[in-house]
Amino acid sequence: MADHQLADEQICIIGLGYVGLPLAVEFGRNRPVVGFDIDQSRIEELRLGKDRTREIDSATLRSADYLDLTAEISEISDASIYIVTVPTPIDATRRPDLGPLLSATRTVAQVLKAGDTVIYESTVYPGATEEDCVPLLEEISGLTLNMDFGVGYSPERINPGDKTRRLPDIIKVTSGSSAETADKVDALYASIVTAGTYRAESIRVAEAAKVIENSQRDINIALINELAKIFNRMDIDTEAVLNAAGTKWNFLNFRPGLVGGHCIGVDPYYLTYKAQEVGYHPEILTLWTQAQ
Repeated sequence: MADHQLADEQICIIGLGYVGLPLAVEFGRNRPVVGFDIDQSRIEELRLGKDRTREIDSATLRSADYLDLTAEISEISDASIYIVTVPTPIDATRRPDLGPLLSATRTVAQVLKAGDTVIYESTVYPGATEEDCVPLLEEISGLTLNMDFGVGYSPERINPGDKTRRLPDIIKVTSGSSAETADKVDALYASIVTAGTYRAESIRVAEAAKVIENSQRDINIALINELAKIFNRMDIDTEAVLNAAGTKWNFLNFRPGLVGGHCIGVDPYYLTYKAQEVGYHPEILTLWTQAQ
């Protein structure tokens, strides 16, 4: 699809939290975008230039000249590109809770038309987009994937509170349900991400990449925190130890501290759940999740 054709398509961002709002603002600076959220109070605050998450300041929010905000489904039907950015938490038993994701999918399905594209950014286990979301889109809309509409997955990489690494500064992984859709999704994000894009081989690869990014960081920081406690009892300076170990070229430079990010702490549970579903018991991930 030519760039000028892509620029003519209206985008709808479903979910205006840490992830969705920066995305809506970035796109809304240059093209028609409608930001949708089921929380009417959230919409009203944003219309007043107030972001309770503090990710976007008032001046930046108002710089999105082409951004409209709504909580009404009837006002998003003109879009042809839908980007879902809702949370994917875990439930009381630490199993994946796809409730918000499937609810957002039902919303999109109600207005989905032939020729539309649906892109998911929410963190999920590999297979969720095609196995859980697509069947719902098809059932409610009566349309067929890759014949009537396309689906993409581009994992969010927002780092909440980080004022240096913003959305345009972080390489965006993209993918699509067909070669045509993959091209479209990649071109869409390339238009706002100055750091560039990385086109994954498939939606499942992109989903898996996101889950291991966070799981790896979570587990490694936890390890360093534990080592710091051990060294403290031995009256050894942890920073000095890490500096010494860091002289080796392949040493991973993690430091003690809290694990940042709004979804890092739950991602290992998503991967563990899916691994067990396909018949594999992940020993390291299971030990880690049980220790939480």
